[in-house]
Formats: sequence, C-alpha cells, structure tokens
Amino acid sequence: MTKRSGILGAGIAAVVLLALACLGQQIPQANLPSSAVNSGQKSAEPSGDNDKAGSQSGFSPRNPRYELRPDDVLSLSFEFSPEFNQTATVQPDGYITLHGVGDLYVAGKALPQATDAIRKAYATILYEPFIAVVLKEFEKPYFIAGGQVAHPGKYDLRGDTTVTQAIAIAGGFNQTSKHSQVVLFRRVSDDWAEAHMLNVKKMLGAKNLREDLHLQAGDMIFVPQNRMSKIERFLPVPRETLTFNPNKF
Repeated sequence: MTKRSGILGAGIAAVVLLALACLGQQIPQANLPSSAVNSGQKSAEPSGDNDKAGSQSGFSPRNPRYELRPDDVLSLSFEFSPEFNQTATVQPDGYITLHGVGDLYVAGKALPQATDAIRKAYATILYEPFIAVVLKEFEKPYFIAGGQVAHPGKYDLRGDTTVTQAIAIAGGFNQTSKHSQVVLFRRVSDDWAEAHMLNVKKMLGAKNLREDLHLQAGDMIFVPQNRMSKIERFLPVPRETLTFNPNKF
C-alpha cells in the first residue's frame, strides 16, 4: 500500500468513526459480526425484487414492521368485556400497565406481537379474550442527513424515499462534498449500526439508480468532505529577506 492510499484509507475510516459516534454507537471491531446484522431481521417480509436487492446489499429487507418504543400510546378494545377498554402508554422502561393483569413489557415488539402478548396476559382472567389493539400515537419516522449537504438535520421520512432523494431533501451536495463515498448508517440493535457506502457520483453519472438504497426510519446519511476541500483556503507564505542589488539590473 502506498503512502497516498494509506492516508486516504485512514481518512475514510475516520469519517466512518465520526459518523458512528453521532449515532451513539460503540465500535468494538472494524467489521460488524453477522449476528449483529441478523438481529435486525426480526420478522418475515414479503418476497420480491426489492427484498433481494436489500439482502444483497447487506441490509435487512425493506418494509419492516414498526417496533414499539417509549411514549407510544396503545388503545385496547375488548369486544365482549368493554369494562377492560383502556389506553396504555409505553413507559420509559418499555412496560405498559394493564388493568387487571399488571405490567407487560412491549418495547421492541411489532404491533401483532404486542397484541398476542396482551391476549395471553388477559387469558389468565378472561376466557378467550378478543382484543383489538390500535397504535394511537407514535414517533414519526425520520432520517438524518449529516456532513457536506446544504442543510444538515433531521427530516420526516414520508413515503418511500431513497438515498439520492433524501440528499435532495437536505438541499443537495455542497461544494466540498465527496459524492463517491456517501455512507448510509442503519441501526440493527441497541449497540450496533450497519454501514453501507454508496457511489452516488457514479450512479447519477450513469443514470442508473439500481443501487440507490431505500431508507428506513432512523437511518443516517453522512456525506464526507472531499480531499481537496481539506486543504486550507489560506496558507502562510514563508517570508524571505529581500535585498536590492542594482548590479542585477
């Protein structure tokens, strides 16, 4: 490896470490273990070309189910026992308090899983309870655009959005951005984030967006700074002692 490539590789690694720090992640190793990647795939997803593309890129399939988190609000309706109808809020510790059965941990569960757990809890006091659970309030899906974009920040994730579309929403690249090394970070667990590097410059130049990944809630896009823009705009010039010798003219 040449000195130049070594410096470039170190620079890319520094960018990845910085962006992961923004996500609050720990990086015990340079490469994510396969177990960390698999932990992001918690439910079966419908098959399709998009799912295959997602699995080939290393990310979990598209269209994952929403997982409950603190401050989410659930509405419980009992068809044959209306006296148990209630509204339950997910507490900071991940539990909800249910009338008649006590606390139940639901954080991290998709709504069908939480509904099944609630039914099992009430089956101890009701015969074959029929319960409809509706998610009333929840955190709106979002993505974060950071680095060398015109307007870094947190944006609502509305509908199906790709990386290039998200960059456009954030105002596009600025003059110091490195289009060829855009990094997409995605949480796969509380302690791990998955990273994928995209050559957006190549995609746009070839007018081929097959590798333009689709975002999921909580994703972070980081656009690093190009190498030339790291050079100081103004550099000090060594001052030399000037002498005047008329014999040279």
